[in-house]
Amino acid sequence: MNRIVEKQDLSENVVRMVLEAPAIARKRRAGQFIILKVHEKGERIPLTIVDSDAEAGTLTIIFQVVGKTTTALAAMKAGDALSDVQGPLGNPTEIENFGHVVCIGGGVGVGVVYPLAAALKKAGNRVTSIIGARTKTLLILEEEMKKVSDRLIVATDDGSYGFHGFVSAVLQNLIDEKEKIDRVYAIGPVPMMRVLCNVTKPYGIRTIVSLNSIMVDATGMCGACRVSVGGKTKFTCVDGPEFDGHEVDFALLTNRLRMYADQEKQSLETYKCKVNGK
Repeated sequence: MNRIVEKQDLSENVVRMVLEAPAIARKRRAGQFIILKVHEKGERIPLTIVDSDAEAGTLTIIFQVVGKTTTALAAMKAGDALSDVQGPLGNPTEIENFGHVVCIGGGVGVGVVYPLAAALKKAGNRVTSIIGARTKTLLILEEEMKKVSDRLIVATDDGSYGFHGFVSAVLQNLIDEKEKIDRVYAIGPVPMMRVLCNVTKPYGIRTIVSLNSIMVDATGMCGACRVSVGGKTKFTCVDGPEFDGHEVDFALLTNRLRMYADQEKQSLETYKCKVNGK
C-alpha cells in the first residue's frame, strides 16, 4: 500500500499528489513513469513521475481527471492509500549538455516536461521553456518552470495570459528569429506534439516526444502500448516513453488512443452513477 502524503488541485481537473514510495524515489530518473492501481480490482494506469525526494521517500505525480480511474484517484485524500504503485518504468531521458534546448509543455504535459527541463539545466544546457494552455486558469507550474529555465515563454490559446496563440507559433517565432536550437522536447496532447514536429522537421532540429499510448502490463509483453516509429513497431513501456518525434506515426497513435473511447465513456458514467447512488 502506498499512502498519499499530499494532494493539491492545480487547476480545473488537474491534480498534484505526493505519494509514499521510498524504493521508487531512490531510483527514479527524469522521464520515467509509474503504474498505479487505486484499489485491488482497479485498472493499471501509467503516470509520469514529476519529482521525487529520496530522503523523504516520496514521489510527485500530476494527472488530469479524464476517465474512471483518474476520477476515483482525484476523489482520494491525503492519508488514503493506493493499492499498488510500481516503478520506475521506462527509459530515462538522455541527459547531456546539448547546448540550447527548448522544452515545450502543453496542458498537463507541463508536469512531464518540468523534470526534463530541470535535469537538462543541471547538465549545463541553456534552457528555453514554452508552456501553454487553453486559458490562463488552466496553466500549471509556471513558477517551477521559471526556476529551471533561462527563459520562459507562456502561451494561451485565448490570449488571456502571455502570448496569444499556440506553443507551435512561439517555437516558429524563435526559429524565425534565427535562434540556434540544438534540441526540442515536446510533451502534451498528441495533436500538439505532431504540429511541433512538423515545425522542426524542415530545419533538422532533433525533436523528442513522450508518448502516452494505451498501456496494460508495462513490461513489453501485452503489446497494448505498441507504436510505429521509423516504420518499426516499438513498445512505449520498454522502448520509450520518449522517441524521435520525426519518426513517430502520429496518425496510427491517434487511432489507437481512440480504440476504447466508447467503453471508457461508459465506464466513467457507470462509476459516477454508482458513486451518486443512482
